Amino acid sequence: MSELSSSSAAIAATVSPYLTIKHAQALFATSPEQLTPEQRQKVSVVVARQREIERSILSSRQAANVLVRSDAIDQCIQEIASRFATEAEFICDMARNGLSLQNLREDVERDLRVEAVLEAVSAHVSPVSNLETELFYYLHYERFQQQEKRTLRHILITINEEMKGSSRAEALTRVEVIRDLLIKFPDRFAEQALRNSECPTAMQGGLLGQVPRGQLFPELDAAAFAMRPGSISEILESPMGFHILRCENIQPAGVVPLTTVRNRIREQMLKTRRENRQRAWVRGLMERIA
Repeated sequence: MSELSSSSAAIAATVSPYLTIKHAQALFATSPEQLTPEQRQKVSVVVARQREIERSILSSRQAANVLVRSDAIDQCIQEIASRFATEAEFICDMARNGLSLQNLREDVERDLRVEAVLEAVSAHVSPVSNLETELFYYLHYERFQQQEKRTLRHILITINEEMKGSSRAEALTRVEVIRDLLIKFPDRFAEQALRNSECPTAMQGGLLGQVPRGQLFPELDAAAFAMRPGSISEILESPMGFHILRCENIQPAGVVPLTTVRNRIREQMLKTRRENRQRAWVRGLMERIA
């Protein structure tokens, strides 16, 4: 008997609009009503299996003393509701998916209880030593190679032949005036970006942040990676319009030092260790029940 057919009885008895919404998004990045029949069947199998695992976890002795605070549930529901433009839209979406506020509250509480049990199960895994972090670093040395990056600012003047004052010739005249000023006063770049740039980054003084090679339009990329720190580019043209770049600093290519990533490695290894402990515990729980 196939997994799908053997799960049909469980599916029929384990309808969960909340989990259906979660897994439709997680598996197929869509809402339940947009699922194809095959996708819906897959989601139903996953939901049924999760319900089975949850029941086992919440029936375990480790769950006996786990309580979830009411304010934690409220916070989760508020976070879900904040994804909608209005409260009415939130309520309508719940109704469309067969969820009431009480159902949602019960499901959120269940989620939080399961998480709390799993956290308790994995709370006492052995700590990650310095030696272990160093071994991971040198065994995965290639992961810590970093490419050259440039911290850049830019000013964009767009071209729109249908808009007064934005023809190609007029845009070019504007950007030439701005660049002439910046050649004399390069430290005024952020001010000029805020006043003149037609890119959303204008609000941050034109800051593009740390940019790796290949992320910008080819015309901009070639110029950016030929610049020295503090220099101002020539006027550059891309499909968006005219640009002026300023290179703030250069992060050279190389290897990220162990001292920089040691804590991140430790946290990731500890997270993996906890997840492995949780999976092993759940697997043992399910085997005992079977």
